[in-house]
Amino acid sequence: MKIEIARYRTFLLFFALLSAVILLLFYRALTPKKILPIYQPAEVSFELVDSTLQHVKKYHKIANFKLTNQNGQIITQRDYKNKIYIADFFFTTCPSICPIMTDNMSYIQSHILEDPTIKLLSFSVTPEIDSVPQLKKYALEKGVRDEKWNLLTGDKKEIYTLARKSYFVVKEDGDGGPHDMIHTENFVLVDPEKRIRGYYDGTDKAAMQRLLEDLNTLKDEYNF
Repeated sequence: MKIEIARYRTFLLFFALLSAVILLLFYRALTPKKILPIYQPAEVSFELVDSTLQHVKKYHKIANFKLTNQNGQIITQRDYKNKIYIADFFFTTCPSICPIMTDNMSYIQSHILEDPTIKLLSFSVTPEIDSVPQLKKYALEKGVRDEKWNLLTGDKKEIYTLARKSYFVVKEDGDGGPHDMIHTENFVLVDPEKRIRGYYDGTDKAAMQRLLEDLNTLKDEYNF
């Protein structure tokens, strides 16, 4: 009799475990997988988007570029091929939001050092001031790792066009002087297909946590 009860208990335990596994599999199958949005020009604040693109609702991708990094190397989209990357716009002499943004980008860098699928990219909005030596000095001061993070300078018109027509992070009006590109604090998440997948306040630590979570979501989407 005791043997039969023990067998019955074993059967019930096995059945309970099997049921739990089946329920878990059903839950995972029925729970929609999180997918990040794909941002189009029409979905971004008009003041940040060039007038020629403000009503575009699909197929937007980051344009190709050819600029110079802190080591004097030419950087193009090829250097980010098959990569997820985070971009921002800054300048090294900025006294306000840029130091906070750089600190937060450094924070992201510390979390992706061992991840070959993710890189960082910062465009100077004052390339006439941010020469290669100036960018290198800044990179050393801020702990920029060359293999993970490029600080770019070059033709100001090209950078401005990227900001207005590709990343949507700069206002059109300026002061007419050396700082006439009024950039935002936004970090831009870009997928391997050169599409914008997220905007994050680069001065907000909580937004950085959300960015780290979204990086994992995007990695899952691309099976990285």
